[in-house]
Amino acid sequence: MTGEYRYQEASIADLELRWDKNIADNTGDDRWVAWKSIAIENHGKGKCKSFVVLYDEEPIGEGTLILSLQSAEINGLRIDKQYEGKGHMSKLVKIMEQYAKEKGYKTATIGVEPKETRNLAIYLHWGYDVFDKLVISSIKEEGIILYYSKEL
Repeated sequence: MTGEYRYQEASIADLELRWDKNIADNTGDDRWVAWKSIAIENHGKGKCKSFVVLYDEEPIGEGTLILSLQSAEINGLRIDKQYEGKGHMSKLVKIMEQYAKEKGYKTATIGVEPKETRNLAIYLHWGYDVFDKLVISSIKEEGIILYYSKEL
């Protein structure tokens, strides 16, 4: 028997569950605790919108759309390991892109570390094939994030 999948804007309860899982998966890295507070606060204030993949009402994946005056940035795409490679993130990203388009954004961007070649291949497949910018980040261990964009 298979359950039902849904792709939608996250509730605060969904975010609490996902972030608690992220914290548990990254035991010993206190940054995740701080990121949880920031993510939930920003979602509540409308600075970003988080979306989830639900399986029988249980959030199994997430993504966040960071909204600014200039851009809609897809960020924080994560899904539980056993659900990878089944097209769930592709569907979630389409929901996120549609949301951004409805809010008047003409393009969306997505970032990737240079060593994440698998993710880059996926993003190119999704149509994020225009190199947008390179950012040197103090958050990521790699330090460099490449951003690609796509017209919505």
